[in-house]
Amino acid sequence: MENRTGLFTNAVIWFGVAISVSEIIAGVQIGSAAPLNSIWLPLISGHIVGGILLFLVGLIGARLRVNAMESIRSTFGGHGSKFFAALNVMQLIAWVAVLNAQGTQALMGLNLGVSFPIISIILAALVAVWVYVGLQRSSKVTTVVMIILTILLVILTINLFGLKAFPQVAADNSSILSFWNIFEISIAMPVSWLPVISDYTKDLKDPVKGTGISAIAYTVASLWMYFIGIEIVGTGTVDVSQAILIAGLGVQGVLILVLSTVTTNFLATNSAGESAKAIFNRLDPKITGVIVSALSAMLAISGIMDHYIGFLYLITSVFAPMAAVLLVSFYLGKDHNDVGTWYWNIFAWFVGFIVYQLTVNMDSIFLGSTLLAVISSAALAYLWILFKK
Repeated sequence: MENRTGLFTNAVIWFGVAISVSEIIAGVQIGSAAPLNSIWLPLISGHIVGGILLFLVGLIGARLRVNAMESIRSTFGGHGSKFFAALNVMQLIAWVAVLNAQGTQALMGLNLGVSFPIISIILAALVAVWVYVGLQRSSKVTTVVMIILTILLVILTINLFGLKAFPQVAADNSSILSFWNIFEISIAMPVSWLPVISDYTKDLKDPVKGTGISAIAYTVASLWMYFIGIEIVGTGTVDVSQAILIAGLGVQGVLILVLSTVTTNFLATNSAGESAKAIFNRLDPKITGVIVSALSAMLAISGIMDHYIGFLYLITSVFAPMAAVLLVSFYLGKDHNDVGTWYWNIFAWFVGFIVYQLTVNMDSIFLGSTLLAVISSAALAYLWILFKK
């Protein structure tokens, strides 16, 4: 009998995905460069759009009962799906390294007296053990960890709020983020999980409800993390660990940083194993996940954080247009399992990729780079469907 996951399990999984230092740092970035009254609409709008994309992409894997990279095979063909799977493995290795480095840096700020490499290796080892044990066998532990983490984050949020944590932006208007700048920062995080979500929705008992609760849990938790980041700016610092100390959390702060880093990295590392399996079917996802965890620790120690922003933009430029073509092909197309369709869809993806690259450095561009890339690729994919009809 196949193992199927329920609504609560997937809600816990995707709530945990959003609880990470990287999401809090994104909130800090917004809070430190925009007036409070101009933040909320683009922040919430970006998360809602990102959450809808997560739901629609995750539902494909849930209905087909295949992992994320296998779900794109009918859209891009066998070679195309392996191409994106290879890109996904590489970006996940780097993404886990970034999350590891961010968590390690934050822990270093708590003056634990332990070096950066040692902390990074410890975090990677915890993730590797969790991946090897597996999600099904550790589901109860995962639930307990998330309950503890949620309680600690509630305490942190209340303590920061008690410090009258509202950001004050400098008068230099040239540094103030526009609506579409904030929207882009908001949508970037959910978009980064688009090539991952079907790895977990494929096992759902109820595809529609389960995918919906997954997307909602992620969106709510992500907004909460951004809010904490905005609160942190109001304490007079942009340093997460410093804000934790100001809020009076010592040991609790260590637990927040360790658990939030490990829970998020587990999902990304586990998915790297799933994507690797889509390339070479004989690979064991668990063994691959352990290797990915080791590689990510090496990258974290080598200084990947110096390229963090550019890397996050690169993830979005690749997988946002890929998801757009996938959605149009799956929900609007019929019987597109032919070489011509695959080639056209790859072309449609490439146009969206180029659109993103050309617009990402244009300040305050209307709709933002992500939506422009998504619209471009989706329009081209739909044109092919009309042509086939």
